[in-house]
Amino acid sequence: MAIWNPWRGCIKCSEGCLHCYIHKGDHKRGINTSEIVKTKDFYKPIEKLKNGNYKMKSGLVYLCFQSDFLIKEADKWRNECFRMIKERQDCKFLFLTKRIERFKEIIPDDWDDGYDNVIVCCTVENQKNADYKLSIFKDLPIKHKCITMQPLLEKVNIEKYLDDIELVLVGGEQDYNARVLDYDWVLDIRKQCIKHNVNFEFRQCGTYTIKDGKTYKIEKHNLTKQARLANINYKKIIY
Repeated sequence: MAIWNPWRGCIKCSEGCLHCYIHKGDHKRGINTSEIVKTKDFYKPIEKLKNGNYKMKSGLVYLCFQSDFLIKEADKWRNECFRMIKERQDCKFLFLTKRIERFKEIIPDDWDDGYDNVIVCCTVENQKNADYKLSIFKDLPIKHKCITMQPLLEKVNIEKYLDDIELVLVGGEQDYNARVLDYDWVLDIRKQCIKHNVNFEFRQCGTYTIKDGKTYKIEKHNLTKQARLANINYKKIIY
């Protein structure tokens, strides 16, 4: 797995952004997160060694995890990124976005029904944004679609949006004043995924997690561990 951040910086745009770890970390370092800037790694996918091989290895690439790949302020750079993505057919590029409504505005002319090496994860956190964003997402020409629900802020029904979805990721919020995650919400989404035979993964608990009516405070280093111990991930059945 590789990480490629062609630019950094972001602007909060939804309820899920309230305690964003990027903004929090930048504040501590005195960095203006709202300034969107190219990074030194912009051309990382196509940089080569002296022997002509690519420096970045084949496989899964986490794209733009210090920003949003669809953010408007990066429009002038994105086509160049798509060119590099198309060149690296040996890699699969995965990005999350809270701005899926911009997708049709930014895809390159040769996108057609999607690049086979691009995975798009639409991020939602409550019913309002699920209904708005996923109703757009379901009709977009994308070959590999995922839904990310982290932080999950309330009980959400996504059943009518699960066609062609490869994976649903769910997780709680991590922060000393994080909003609570109710484990029943997680189980409900899992139930929806099983009903529609969609892969489901419980990525992490919330700092404050309710289970069986009791609120638990979970330390940062145990958030993913406790989710893993729940052992509720679902792998779709291939008929």
